[in-house]
Amino acid sequence: MRRRDLFAMAAAPLAPRRTATTVLQHENVLGTSMELRLDSLTPERAEAAALAEIDRLAGILSSYDAGSEFSRWTRTRNEAVRVSPELLEVLGLYDQWRVRTGGAVSASFAVANGSPHWALDRANGTATHLSTAPLMLNSFTKSYVINKAADAAMRFANGVVVNIGGDLVVKGRLTEQVQVANPLDDTENSAPLAHIAVRGQAVATSGNSRRGAHIVDPRTGTRPQHIASATVVAPRATDAGALATAFTVLTVEESRALAAKMPGVEYLLVRKGGGVVKSPGFLLAPLAQVAAVEVVINFELARIDGQRYRRPYVAVWIEDKDKFPVRTVALWLQKDRWLPDLRAWYRGDRLRLLAEGNDIVASMTSATRPAGKYTMKWDGKDNKGVPVKPGKYTVYIEGVREHGSYDLLKQEVDLTGGPKQFTVAGGFEILSATIDYRKAAGH
Repeated sequence: MRRRDLFAMAAAPLAPRRTATTVLQHENVLGTSMELRLDSLTPERAEAAALAEIDRLAGILSSYDAGSEFSRWTRTRNEAVRVSPELLEVLGLYDQWRVRTGGAVSASFAVANGSPHWALDRANGTATHLSTAPLMLNSFTKSYVINKAADAAMRFANGVVVNIGGDLVVKGRLTEQVQVANPLDDTENSAPLAHIAVRGQAVATSGNSRRGAHIVDPRTGTRPQHIASATVVAPRATDAGALATAFTVLTVEESRALAAKMPGVEYLLVRKGGGVVKSPGFLLAPLAQVAAVEVVINFELARIDGQRYRRPYVAVWIEDKDKFPVRTVALWLQKDRWLPDLRAWYRGDRLRLLAEGNDIVASMTSATRPAGKYTMKWDGKDNKGVPVKPGKYTVYIEGVREHGSYDLLKQEVDLTGGPKQFTVAGGFEILSATIDYRKAAGH
């Protein structure tokens, strides 16, 4: 399944959430990260149900697992094979979307020559594999799995948000304020382009930004050149996923026409050269002021290969020469009660709270990203958006795992003079980091 987490939509609040909502995060779920938001008296049961459903469907639909039902079926040829209802349903959806989009959505990147890849017999529950073209269940398949996982979690919850790699489904009494990240800025904390409130709907994003040029137009075999990303909100998860894929290869006019035929669909298209095309439901974010300086912070988290695991808590912040915290760049957490385990950041935040009377925990967003390499950016401003004075500042990166190891990395940076780059030795949770100070473009 294609990971559209690249510039995707982080489910990020525009206002503080109700404290009753439980947030749980995992890594290495369908090859990316997962965030669950649960309005539930038994969140552990809802979490277990969602994870079990994801594992069950991955065993059926995965294109990367040689032992999945789909992979085994692709090794057959011209034989009517009885398949599971889920595989039959997904293959049928590909047929529908191939027709609806004129071939822009397909299970194969091979240029269509008019020959079908399979034949379905719904009455007998069989699928016959016909072609020799390589097949991948990408496109909307992840959205299909997310929706089923949300349904499973809803058996034990009043409201659920399941966000896997930036594609998400919202069910029940929760409303998710979703921000659209800028695909032309690869930093994790870049200013959002737009936002939309989502309730009882699904969101999907597709594009070529952070993973490089991996999208191919199956009608021509070429890579699309005009759209950097497409974000779609739709009542049904598979519709959102299929349309997001299609809109990256269709022309803007074709995308508009297709969306107009589907009630309840909202979209935001980002052109590769800049500029957006959107439906009325999206609200554009205010333009961010261009910073005079940039401190780019790259770091790599440890990964546990081959298994699902909880993401470590991470804090990235800046202190001045007097050790006063001037800016929290990122705060990734799951449970507020574990915040004191980020002991260096927590000490600084309590100090800043006493001085400013503003609790930063209530206004920070929680990123949904795969474990691996991350890029953050500090624009030389404090928590109130005021540019700091030139001088020496220290960048801190702190990581801790529940009942696990702890790392604290730091590097002093002088915001005067020419560009500078530093390499910082890592530890167990944070493997390495680089700090790059430079003048921002145009200054």
